[in-house]
Amino acid sequence: MDFRLEVVPIPGSEVDCAKGSYSEQIGFVVDVGTQIDDEMRLVQLTPPGSTCSIYLSTGILDTPPGVLEGLQLVIPEVDAAGAEVLECGVEISDIEHFDGRDWKSGGTGEWSGFAFFSDLDGNGWVLQERPAHD
Repeated sequence: MDFRLEVVPIPGSEVDCAKGSYSEQIGFVVDVGTQIDDEMRLVQLTPPGSTCSIYLSTGILDTPPGVLEGLQLVIPEVDAAGAEVLECGVEISDIEHFDGRDWKSGGTGEWSGFAFFSDLDGNGWVLQERPAHD
């Protein structure tokens, strides 16, 4: 039996504002956007190339905004992806590499390039470089 993680709920304070940020600034594709009733709203978005989506909602989750950390987006080139996110107006850290013991600016190594950013509500995201040949 396959167990696939396909949707991750992201807590937020304002669904439409977060939807705009994820779709316009980070490039997520809006899959579904619906007002279920007066109290419940749901928007599902998918990162380009991913089979796992996120959903933003009001009236569904009882999780405070900004509590998630370490949500990873795996990309083939961290420098290019970081520049793209920065160009869209999202604050992002400098590229860092992990050498097995320490974090360093610059340097290279398979699976070792990272950049960090937060969404509008403070949920923490990570860009992690995956070698193109894997």
